[in-house]
Amino acid sequence: MAEAALLAGLPAAPSEYSPFGSHPEKAFERQAEVLRRMVEDRYITAEEAKAALAEQLTFAAPRIAIRAPHFVMYVKGILERRYGARLVERGGLRIITSLDAGIQDKTEDIVRSHIEALRYLRVGNGAAVVTDPKTGEILAMVGSKDYFNLTDDGNVNVTTSLRQPGSSIKVVNYAAALENGFTAASILDDSPVVYRTPGSPAYAPVNYDSKFHGPTPLRYALGNSYNIPAVRILAKIGVGAMIEKGRLMGITSWENESRYGLSLTLGGGEVTMLDMAKAFGSLANAGKRMDLLPILEVTDYTGRVIEKNSPKNGVHAVSADVAWIMSNMLSDNTARTAAFGPSSSLVIPAKTVSVKTGTSNDKRDNWTIGYTPSYVAAVWVGNNNNSPMDPYLTSGVTGAAPIWHDIMAELLKDKADEVAPMPAGVVTLPCYFGRPEYFVKGTEPTGGRCAALPTPPVTPSPTP
Repeated sequence: MAEAALLAGLPAAPSEYSPFGSHPEKAFERQAEVLRRMVEDRYITAEEAKAALAEQLTFAAPRIAIRAPHFVMYVKGILERRYGARLVERGGLRIITSLDAGIQDKTEDIVRSHIEALRYLRVGNGAAVVTDPKTGEILAMVGSKDYFNLTDDGNVNVTTSLRQPGSSIKVVNYAAALENGFTAASILDDSPVVYRTPGSPAYAPVNYDSKFHGPTPLRYALGNSYNIPAVRILAKIGVGAMIEKGRLMGITSWENESRYGLSLTLGGGEVTMLDMAKAFGSLANAGKRMDLLPILEVTDYTGRVIEKNSPKNGVHAVSADVAWIMSNMLSDNTARTAAFGPSSSLVIPAKTVSVKTGTSNDKRDNWTIGYTPSYVAAVWVGNNNNSPMDPYLTSGVTGAAPIWHDIMAELLKDKADEVAPMPAGVVTLPCYFGRPEYFVKGTEPTGGRCAALPTPPVTPSPTP
């Protein structure tokens, strides 16, 4: 009966309710609905339905090979929502997608090989997505390390699943801060602080290394992923400002503002990898967010074009000046050396790449997301059963970072170094440590230079 109920639920939406689809849990939700109706219509008893729901089903592995299976199922789901399952399954449609087969194959190989090597750190899965920030085209999608591994729920598409982003989400907070009067040279207070809200427990953020670093330029606070300065910024500009900026940059999951507090800047709000690719892509694309474009053309069995897509104009999510300064800070290896060391996996030799890491507090999500003007690569590692990984992964340069490094190195290996031109609205002044700093015109300090600060320590210590 359990098998029959699951099969009976498939015809309404075969891809959506398939146990081999991107969201296999929907197959069992549909099965439960079928059994509920059978009880309601008195075909079976409530006890029989309960027994059927408790039965452990075993599925035979699919016998056909599908190239880029997570992407195929993702596209199929989009088409079914537009045209219905019957036309997609039987209509003879021909689909041209944005996928780059070469990039896809390389990305799959890199994810698979690294995840196998990380088993000793209790890492069971990894995912990656590569996009073109100028067009929104999805060039590669690896939703899990092995789609056909049913034991580990390999058909789950993590790129579309809600996960905690850890410190990688700080880019949204810092972008909002630069648009609200902060600068890359703003001195932030990295010292103990407690926030009290009536009716809620006191909130005292801490840095991952459990240290306090005193007055710190914003550039270095971002580069080293210090938590306390990020929370102080959010307390100043307001959670609403970060949520609004996140929505503009492409985050679609922050629906109820009342759910979020100051921990939002440390990863307290779940996001999808695809949304994060859009958000980072807006910084790569001079502040303009491009919606993702996986489907380029659809023709029916006669060859008639029924859908043709090209990049839209995009949404101005961040000012071009702020996007350029954010990209400059995120590509500054010197600014992150205190935490990550000078030669971490975040460095692509001879290439200018902007990048941010993140790890959730519960050690269930580990991210690295980085970009150039031509590519965005987002990588996640964790476990599909949501079990925590080894705490060593929270160093920020293990887990996702080496995977990201190898993907980005592969993307850029035959390309010239690409640096976005500095916008006319950005000005340069000599600043701390004898180096230049960049400001949105009108926010630069008076007097022609920044206040001097002592050089921060460069002894590597782990950060998110």
